[in-house]
Amino acid sequence: MAEDIKAKLENYRTAPFDARFPNQNQTRNCWSNYLDYHRCQKALDAKGVDNTPCDWYKRVYKSICPMSWIQKWDDQRAEGIFPGKI
Repeated sequence: MAEDIKAKLENYRTAPFDARFPNQNQTRNCWSNYLDYHRCQKALDAKGVDNTPCDWYKRVYKSICPMSWIQKWDDQRAEGIFPGKI
């Protein structure tokens, strides 16, 4: 499975179609992938496992989300006032 994930990451170009977000507005897709990345990272770090599989979510949210949103959310997480559940 790890080889499969690594192969997908190597061939990654941009965010693939996600049936959960069929509309043109990708705001929710951005938000969900940002949360999924940090949840994945937190869960795998707690288990002491390599968190390389989480990189998929990071690449997706970095390709969909505006950089200003990412910076704002990172700042909010650092300050402890981030509104999402991670």
